[in-house]
Amino acid sequence: MNSSLVGNQSGRPFCLLAISYLETINFCLLEVVIIVFLMVLIISGNIIVIFVFHCAPLLNHHTTSYFIQTMAYADLLVGVSCLVPSLSLLHYPIVLSESLVCQIFGYVVSVLKSVSMASLACISIDRYIAITKPLTYNTLVTPWRLRICILFIWLYSCLVFLPSFHWGKPGYHGDVFQWCANSWNTDPYFTLFIVVMLYAPAAFIVCFTYFNIFRICQQHTKEINERRVRFSSQDGEAGEAQPCPDKRYAMVLFRITSVFYILWLPYIIYFLLESSNVYSNRIASFLTTWLAISNSFCNCVIYSLSNSVFQKGLKRLSGAICASCARQRVAKDSSTSRSKRSSNGCHV
Repeated sequence: MNSSLVGNQSGRPFCLLAISYLETINFCLLEVVIIVFLMVLIISGNIIVIFVFHCAPLLNHHTTSYFIQTMAYADLLVGVSCLVPSLSLLHYPIVLSESLVCQIFGYVVSVLKSVSMASLACISIDRYIAITKPLTYNTLVTPWRLRICILFIWLYSCLVFLPSFHWGKPGYHGDVFQWCANSWNTDPYFTLFIVVMLYAPAAFIVCFTYFNIFRICQQHTKEINERRVRFSSQDGEAGEAQPCPDKRYAMVLFRITSVFYILWLPYIIYFLLESSNVYSNRIASFLTTWLAISNSFCNCVIYSLSNSVFQKGLKRLSGAICASCARQRVAKDSSTSRSKRSSNGCHV
């Protein structure tokens, strides 16, 4: 990719998607629209998720809520950090050097997405323990252990990407900066390091745990249905098939995990191809990067559409906001009517 991204030699702003540049404006129109649009969706969506979790106590009964909220905070910070490249594309003055801003931005976003990836792996482990060891689950998974696990996720993510400042580019999050695109190269050994230490273990854990979760749920469903059929035949009543009680919640989490890896797969493939000097293209670089970052908003949509408790909490939050707006409107109307009455009285 670095060979295909030439420097700014004609006085034009540096645009990865050169087709978006217009002579009448002095910034990269399409890149700014895409990044600002994603930034607004990510920030607003994750703020709503965080508020709903605080307003719906039932959501906090699941230990996975710790990891869901961790992902929401990490995704919220991803949206906030997107302000940096958008300001750069709009040519706002940057106090620090472009190379340092580029490296810091790439490092921060990589760490935040690593937190999301590790949280998804921990969620799958949590559900696996809940289904395989239901009697000892509450003694194995305690709040303080969950907090330690979340702290470890953040520390591990920070340490894994720390060598990027000297070893090589951790990804393409900073390629909206010209220095990142032209001067900050990827290193195949660092890429292998990231794959071995993060991508491969997280993907293996998720595949292993969810495969066993659905296999066990299928067995439980079969056993439950056989027992219901046996007892219902003795009583002379027809029994209805009952699904595994944990399967529905596991399906919600599986959807979140599946969408995460679907959106990140093009980025990971391109990361591997570019670092091994097999293929490089600036448009593919930009699109795969921001497709992966868009996952920070998708989690909000999936959880709100799939979880009934979350939907109730969202309705409660929206109802409280509407009630607050209505009270403010009534108070404003009453104060306006009082002021009109007082002014009319002065003129009489």
